[in-house]
Amino acid sequence: MALRITGECINCDVCEPQCPNTAISMGAEHYIIDPSRCTECVGHFDEPQCQVFCPVECIEVDPEHVEDQDTLQAKFMALATS
Repeated sequence: MALRITGECINCDVCEPQCPNTAISMGAEHYIIDPSRCTECVGHFDEPQCQVFCPVECIEVDPEHVEDQDTLQAKFMALATS
């Protein structure tokens, strides 16, 4: 599953540099996560680094982008070779 950042985001700039896939960027009102680049850190870390470092815990699973571990691993491999 890709993750998403909720409206509770305080734009603290902590999550963006933690993302190894550069999936996080500034949106119109707060940071957003590009689901095509989010692997929940599969291939890099044991847990999503954006969630680990978020001080307000506003990053959650995006129910619109449900993916299993195999799909996330395949996405990681595709991103690593591009």
